[in-house]
Amino acid sequence: MGSQISQSEVDFCCTICCNFFQNPVLLSCSHSFCKDCLQRWWAGKQILLCPLCKRRSSKSDPPCNLALKNLCESFLLELTLEEKAAARSEKLCSLHSEKLKLFCLDHQQPVCVVCRDSKTHLQHKFRPIDEAAEEYKKELRKHLKPLQTKVQHFNQVKADWDLAADQIKVQAHSTETQIREEFKKLRDFLKEEEVARITALRREEQLKSEMMMLRIAALNREIAALSDTVKATDKELESGSVTFLQNYKAAAERVQQRHQVKDPHLLSGALIDVAKHLGNLIFNIWNKMKEMVTYYPVILDPNTAGFNIVVSEDLKSLRYVEEVRQLPQNPERFGEYPAVLGSEGFNSGTHSWDVHVRSDGNWAVGVITESVSRKGDILAGYWEIWFSDGIYRAYSPPGIDKVLSVKKHLQRIRVRLDWNRGKLSFFDPDTGTHIYTFSQTFTERLFPFANTTNTNSLSMLPKKVILQLEM
Repeated sequence: MGSQISQSEVDFCCTICCNFFQNPVLLSCSHSFCKDCLQRWWAGKQILLCPLCKRRSSKSDPPCNLALKNLCESFLLELTLEEKAAARSEKLCSLHSEKLKLFCLDHQQPVCVVCRDSKTHLQHKFRPIDEAAEEYKKELRKHLKPLQTKVQHFNQVKADWDLAADQIKVQAHSTETQIREEFKKLRDFLKEEEVARITALRREEQLKSEMMMLRIAALNREIAALSDTVKATDKELESGSVTFLQNYKAAAERVQQRHQVKDPHLLSGALIDVAKHLGNLIFNIWNKMKEMVTYYPVILDPNTAGFNIVVSEDLKSLRYVEEVRQLPQNPERFGEYPAVLGSEGFNSGTHSWDVHVRSDGNWAVGVITESVSRKGDILAGYWEIWFSDGIYRAYSPPGIDKVLSVKKHLQRIRVRLDWNRGKLSFFDPDTGTHIYTFSQTFTERLFPFANTTNTNSLSMLPKKVILQLEM
């Protein structure tokens, strides 16, 4: 609707929404409103009143005002025809009311034949309007094609980002579950340790309390016996001389016997050994906790895993799957290789880790530089021991591809990186046999990696945790 509204348009407008009637209904008071507008107006009200005259409506579902509906549709149709006619009239020259049949190349605008001969367009170049339109459409299509390609690319990126958003939620839920499980193990261990230590304390309390009660009972008997002797002797001392002398010998013997009773004293170790229960309590629990704690020098990073690689929930093993997984195309992820990296890279020092390998499928373990592109063919920047078709190779393109002499299939392989000295060595930890050493000057961060086309798992192995106190 325009800024100026005619009276006829007002007659076709709902007083609630101020727009043309949509499915008008008629109230008993003769006022009409859009059906949806009236229902929203009445929503939640117990008494249904006309929005205009406030007269109560006898019906909650008033009948359609068919006549008004037809009039509105006819009026809207007339408006549409008028707008189309106005649009057609716009194709005439605003100066000469002639059809726009030419296009001025200098002014870049449609003109009529009268405009062509005017001073305004003197010595200008013209093209027929359809010819110019086709030429410029062709030019615009040329510029439009890259945009269409970009839209296509952006839609692909958005789809990948949507996948990443879903993956974030999945990762967060899975990680939270793993954290809760790990902390539950710790809580269970601490609870069991607490129960065991409190049980030991209460057992000691019971034993020593029972022992103390027995000693107290014996002491009470001694006290009673001594008290009886004292009373009996006092009675003899109060008797007459003849009676006293007659009973003196027996009384003296009783007194002498009581003198021989040893003085009671608290035995060593009678009290609770508090130091045993509380001394270095947290340290002792932590030391015992080592039995349930494992340390892995290499933790796999699932965000780097290729689309055919599944990393276990504990991030310690990998395996190959035939089906390509739907995963985000994040920069860290391998695009073409069934590989995964360790979560931590090294740019100094000496590092060592063991991998459980197999002889029933192809695999490789080694290190790769941080700067290597992970989306295409990797032609350099990694060093590995590669097992393929029963043959072990030391491999580092483009220069090294050496078949190794390994007497028996490896069950484990130890990787030892001395970054500062430029040495990457591989050993069989079961026999201590040296397999191969790459000598290379390293200049950037290196990440442990493994790849496999085996549906059975390759696993990172833990190191033994040793406690050593400073002397």
